[in-house]
Amino acid sequence: MGTRFCCFRAATSRGKNKSHRAAYDYSGVELPREPRNVQLFSYNEMKSATQNFHPSNYIGRGGFGIVYEGILRDGTQVAIKSLSAESKQGTNEFLTEIDTISNSSKCFAWSKEKVHFAGLVQKATICIGTASGLAFLHEESEPRIVHRDIKASNILLDKDLVPKIGDFGLAKLFPDSITHISTHVAGTMGYLAPEYALLGQLTKKADVYSFGVLLLEIISGRSSSKSAWGHDMLVLVEWTWKLREEERLLEIVDPEIVGYPQEQVLRFIKVALLCTQAPSHQRPSMTQVVDMLSGEDAGSNPSQKHESNYHSITRAEPSNSFQASTVEVQPR
Repeated sequence: MGTRFCCFRAATSRGKNKSHRAAYDYSGVELPREPRNVQLFSYNEMKSATQNFHPSNYIGRGGFGIVYEGILRDGTQVAIKSLSAESKQGTNEFLTEIDTISNSSKCFAWSKEKVHFAGLVQKATICIGTASGLAFLHEESEPRIVHRDIKASNILLDKDLVPKIGDFGLAKLFPDSITHISTHVAGTMGYLAPEYALLGQLTKKADVYSFGVLLLEIISGRSSSKSAWGHDMLVLVEWTWKLREEERLLEIVDPEIVGYPQEQVLRFIKVALLCTQAPSHQRPSMTQVVDMLSGEDAGSNPSQKHESNYHSITRAEPSNSFQASTVEVQPR
């Protein structure tokens, strides 16, 4: 029996303190190799940083373990992830997560506060920042990274509400020579791309689809985990496409956002529709998404939604997930 720990340092500038962004302790657990590019912390150091893993330092719980906020002796803020021997995350996945994080530089900070976003400016900043982080993982990180679990509770916020992508427990590394892989399905219901959920075909475009769902949640103030919207019992993505067909797209906008510029909101909704197109090849890259959200690229118009038996999956119970690390969120 043993417990494994990951310690993630908050970092936002590329290349800064790279060898210290991920650290680990694997008390009583045998690993096939030591993680790369990391600093070793003792259990006692992690215990001290979290005030003996005090409940007040609790950030969230997922299928793979509990995450705590910690302060190192030098004052550095960190997130410490505790994985028990019974965790669903195996040793190889544990090593992959550490390797992934140690090679990334835009991903770690958090806000313990539940923040309600009433303003469009805040929402736009979060959307563009998250898209930029994904674009980095997909197109600049070495090797390229597909996150596989982009969702609201994995977008963490620092004290300035700058978004950071968290929880790399399901991430897959994509060397330049690989365009797609076939793998077991992992992630969270409501965010899974149809080709991945149905066929296990994983590409960067699976993250793009998940981001599109997240974008709709931010715009609407509603959660994709709710099983029904409107009279036709549609999930959030399907409901949005239906509103588009009926030329009623602005009905999706969070009613607490007042005085918003329709052009900008419609642009964001358009991007979400492009990202959630069923054929993966029709979805934009995350770099294109950043440009469209920023208004630098008008982008193409979304096609008509491809109908498929994916409906039966998206209408599953919202609590369903596939080997996913799921932190509870509190939508309105």
